[in-house]
This record gives sequence, C-alpha cells and structure tokens, in this order.
Amino acid sequence: MPSNQASTYFVDVETCVDAIIAKVGKHIVFGMPLGLGKPNHLVNALYLRAKTDPGIHLRIMTALSLEVPKGGSDLERTFLKPFVERVWGNYPALAYLTDLNHNKLPPNVEVSEFFMKAGVFLNNVVEQQNYISSNYTHICRDMLENGVNVLSQIVAKKEVDGETCFSLSCNPDVLPSLSPMLRALEGNLEYRCAIIAEVNNNLPFMYNDAIVPVSTFDMVIDNPDYDYTLFSTPNMTVEMTDFMIGMNVSTLVKDGGTLQIGIGSLGDAIAYSIILRDQQNEKYQWVVDDMGVLKNSGDLVSRLGGTGPFSKGLYGSSEMFVNGFLELYKSGILRRKVYDHVVLQRLLNEGHITEQVTPEILEQLVIYEVIQQRLTAANVAFLVKYGIFKPGVRLVDGALNTAGQVIDADLANEDSLSLIAQHCLGAQLKGGVLMHGGFFLGPQSFYDYLRQMSEADNKQICMTTVDNVNHLYGNQELKTLQRKDGRFINTCLMVTLSGGVISDGLEDGRVVSGVGGQYNFVSMAHALQDGRLVMMLNSHRVKDGVVSSNIVWNYGHMTIPRILRDIVVTEYGIANLRSKSDKEIIAALLNIADSRFQPDLLATAKSAGKIPNDYEIPERYRNNTPVELQAKFETYRQANLFPPYPFGNDFTPEELVIGKALKGLKAKMSHKVGTMAGGLFNVIKGGELPEKSLPFLRRMNLEHPVTFKDKMVQSLLLTELLEGGHLE
Repeated sequence: MPSNQASTYFVDVETCVDAIIAKVGKHIVFGMPLGLGKPNHLVNALYLRAKTDPGIHLRIMTALSLEVPKGGSDLERTFLKPFVERVWGNYPALAYLTDLNHNKLPPNVEVSEFFMKAGVFLNNVVEQQNYISSNYTHICRDMLENGVNVLSQIVAKKEVDGETCFSLSCNPDVLPSLSPMLRALEGNLEYRCAIIAEVNNNLPFMYNDAIVPVSTFDMVIDNPDYDYTLFSTPNMTVEMTDFMIGMNVSTLVKDGGTLQIGIGSLGDAIAYSIILRDQQNEKYQWVVDDMGVLKNSGDLVSRLGGTGPFSKGLYGSSEMFVNGFLELYKSGILRRKVYDHVVLQRLLNEGHITEQVTPEILEQLVIYEVIQQRLTAANVAFLVKYGIFKPGVRLVDGALNTAGQVIDADLANEDSLSLIAQHCLGAQLKGGVLMHGGFFLGPQSFYDYLRQMSEADNKQICMTTVDNVNHLYGNQELKTLQRKDGRFINTCLMVTLSGGVISDGLEDGRVVSGVGGQYNFVSMAHALQDGRLVMMLNSHRVKDGVVSSNIVWNYGHMTIPRILRDIVVTEYGIANLRSKSDKEIIAALLNIADSRFQPDLLATAKSAGKIPNDYEIPERYRNNTPVELQAKFETYRQANLFPPYPFGNDFTPEELVIGKALKGLKAKMSHKVGTMAGGLFNVIKGGELPEKSLPFLRRMNLEHPVTFKDKMVQSLLLTELLEGGHLE
C-alpha cells in the first residue's frame, strides 16, 4: 500500500537516519530482509548512530546476515585476500554483524534473527538467546508483534512505460505483505513508521510481482556512490556424496512436474543430475543402473518420477531462486510455463489445449464459460492479455477490428469463426511463468545473467512474496494446478529411525540455522494430492576424526515430526516412509544407512520391540560404505561425469590447486606435525625451487620467505603440492 505522501529522497544516509529518528523517535525496531536484500549503508549508519547515542534503543530484526570470509589463519587470509577483493569488491561489511561476532554489541542494541548461517553462531550466546523460531510465512506476523516501525531494503530502479519504478528484485518475500499492515497501523496517532528504499544499481531489475511504485516508500536513498558489489555465494566443489544423493533424487522428479530445491552443493548436484538425465541419458541410465536405484526403488521411481529425458520440462516453485534453477533454465529443462488463470491452467494440465494458439482454445473457453459466444469487450481484453488474440484486436460496435478487417464477434457463426482464426488469433499463449521465487542469492555469474536477460525472458521469472510461494493459502485452486507433481526437496541434519527429522538445532537447545520455510514445504507436499517431500542427508558425519551416523535411533530435538514423514534420501539410496508402519520405516531407513552403524541401529530397534527379532538387513544393503561408493564414483569420473564444479567457479587455476592443498594441509596439521617439520629441511636443502611451484608460491607470497615461519609454511605447502602431483 503506497504512502499518502510523496517519497523524500536522500543522497546521504546520515541525513536519512536523522529523518527516521525525527519520524519514529529513538525507539527503533528495524526490519530488513534475509540474505542479499539488506540496505547495508543505511543499517550501518543507523547502528553506528546508536553506538554513539545511548538514548537510542535499536532492535534489528532480520535473517541470514551475510559476511565475507576472512580465514582463520595467516595462510588462509593470504589465500583469501585477492579472491575476496575480486569476488566481493566493495561490498560493505555489516557493522552490527562484526560486533555480534565478537560479543561487542552495545547494551542499547539488540539483534534478533529468524534464520542464521548454518553453524556459525552455535557458540554465540547473544545470538542464541535472541533467536526467534518462526516459519518463513509467519515473519510478517512476528515482526509486527515485536513492534517493527522501520522497514527497509535495497531496490533496483528503472523507467517502465515512462514512469520510474522500483523492483524489490532479490527480496519481494516480505515487504509487500508487511507494508500494508504498517500503513494500517498509522491510523493510530501513537504509531509512526518509516519504509525506506536504498537504491543499488547493481541489482537486477525483476518484473511481475517484484515491481512496486516509488510511493511505497516514505524515504528513498538514491546515490550512485552507494552502489556496491552484491554479496555472492561462489560455487563450491560438489563432493561424491552430494552427487550420489543428487542422482537418487533426480529419479524422483517427474517430467512435466514442479521442482523446489535449495542453495549449495546439494542443490547443484540435483540440477547437474537432472541435466545429465536430459542431455546425456545413456550415461545417466548407466549410472542409475550401476547404483542399483531401479533394483532397490524401481516401483517408486516408475510411479513418482522417471529416468528418461524431459519432453515436457519442469516448472520451478521455490522460496529461493538459486543458481541450480538458472542452470536448468539455460539447459532448456525449466520450460513448463504456468499461468495465473485457473481455467487456462486446468486446460493445459488436462491436455485439452497447448501453448500453441488454435481455434480449439476458443471452443474450450466457451465451454468453461470464460468467454461468451458473442464476445464482449472484457472477453477480447482477456484474449489479448493471454496472447490468444493479437495485440491490435479491438471490439468496436460488436465487431472485431484488426489490420483493416471488421469481423462479427460471434463465435457461433462459422464464417466469423473462420475469419477470426485467420486474422485475430495469436501464435503462442502469453504471460506464462517458468519460475516463482521468494528471494535469490547466488554467484556473481548468476547476477550477471539476470542483468543481461531480455525483458521478455526476465518476465518468465516471477519473484513474489513468500506467502505466495511457500503455501497454498490464497488462490489455492490455481496454486494446486500450477504445482502439479510437486517435488519439494529439502536437507536435514539427522533422521530418527521412526521417521522424525532434525534440521535446525541440537538436543542441547542450541540453534544451528533455523526452520526457514522447511515446514511450509513439508505441509504443502502432504496437502497436494500428487506432491511429495524429499529429505536429503549424508548417511554419516565426521568430527574431530570421529565418525557418527546421521540416521539415529532417537534425538532430543525435532524439527519435522514423524507424522509428516515422506521420502528420505542418502548417498546409498531412497527410503519411502509415507503411510508405512513403524517396522517398515525402520527397515527402509536401515537400508540407506552407513553399514558401519547398521548392526547397532538394528539391535536397538529390536531391543525396543519395534522390529521382529528375526529380522535381518538384506545382503545387498550391507555394503553401504564410503570405500565401496568411492570405487563406483571413480569409474563415473573416468567417464567424464560429475566434475567438481559442474557450473563453473570463481577461482583461478592456481587457486583451485592451492585451495585443495590447504584443505589437505589443514587436515594433516594436528596429526603429522613432527613428520611435516622434518619435511621442511628436505625441501629447503634441495636448492632451487621446482619451476612448477613458482605460480603457486607467488600467489601465496611465499616465493622468497624470510622468517623461519614462512619457510616452514613454504615447505609444508610444497610437500602438499608434491603429494597432489602438481609439481611433476
């Protein structure tokens, strides 16, 4: 809901802070989006003002505060410095986050997050105590309940049809729902609010629901000097386990269906596997067969998914529009369009019409009473809007006018219908959307691609509110039709043998990340008749050299209760838990558990009386070990499958090698200090450095070490490079 007054423009954030305080006072509850959409310059200025003025009480309410990596050692910092400068450029660090990380927030400032970067704040008592557990779709309610009176985010700016418009771009998730609530409260004389836009011209301009009028905002900060490099999440390496999980998941995706995936290596693994299925199907089938997917889960795959190419394509509906979706779009797989009209969508779903415009579309629309046999002005406007009629067709005095033709607007008249088909019909339906998303975050290449898209292509991606994407309420019939054969794919930390899911926290009460929208998609998967939930997890984890199973008997914290169980996938296979009895659930999960833990898990289940005492895990599931899987994976790699960076990366060739070497070095440091120190002298006494080592040493400022420490580090790095075969 726009403000009743014209927006006030600022070229200086300090002046804007003055205006905020003048309007709402010194008790400020500042709401801003999760992830990319934060107005960094404004929130920094506001936070620093509060630090210097104890009379201000500032509460920041947000989620997923992002921070450029710094490195935990001198070696890591040396490695990261040029990379950070190249990838994150002049991105301004969030001042409150820097202080929060060091427990140095002033007493008059509080930060409450709904979702945290996974694992980062496990030992931060301030963040843990101020965390607010909430479903993504309840954020508006919870911000309102906590008295939010200032709302702000970055926006993109563009002239549209001769008028300056703003796009909420990466984050139309909350503001369009929350701002009308704040405006309604302004009727109370004791309540004042401010809604502020910070323009960033590097932000891709997204259309559809992301466009808002300038009058939405009370204040606008618009200064090109404030444009900064968008925070990015560089593509990281995809490991064997991720790829194997991705392959299993890809067989559950139905051609012509709907897909929801998340960010990170698992999302990339799923997207890669889907592309492999579509574009290199023979190799895909070979891997699926070698993995035993169809042998173990063939009935489920044939009912819910498939292994053939995508003749109909997929539609994306996900709270997060991630790089994996963009790769599916670029590969031509994300191509099933949905429309914002119930009858059109139903006709498409049932195959009565296609996107190709034919006279049969008119017949079907008459049957379903969308249009009348004698067309009205409203009927013609509808037909033009969706591309069924050409743009120039008009209704004048009961006749259709187009390109010099005047045709009686009576569809019951065969002669008129023939002329209408010849002169009025368009070629393709218009207004279709390939992707609905609530927010986006990705690598710089992702933002570059969005910025370079044509307007027509851009409009096929609809960034919208999380209320629209994350549940079915509000136009449920249309959403149900659009999201047919929905596969809602999420990650978790652990699964209990009864089917409960642990995703966001530990049993000691500490929060790892947050529930985000996971429950929303779980609920939707069960609400849709043809929807399914897929929970992914690694079968095991390693911490401080200790291996533990992620499939456990029970756990003292639960995110998704077992009554909402569905499909669980590990690198070893697929377990279908929906509608199963307890003993069937236990047996299915044991089949995809790491075999090192199967005997103890089975024994515990037997001792609890939850599975027959004579039950044995079938022989074919007893070799679920990393060694066995690695042997298979190596054969796939030899066939040029599963590259470490399937969608590219931001590293130079030298950085890729150094990064791998540093990772190996870090793993060895605590176990081989004496041996590695001895290696120092072996390398140094050899005289000249190997020629092939120079680019790596130069990159790490170790070509001419002076101190004993630098010489030691040079030696350790050379040893690791040698062991990796990079100096041969």
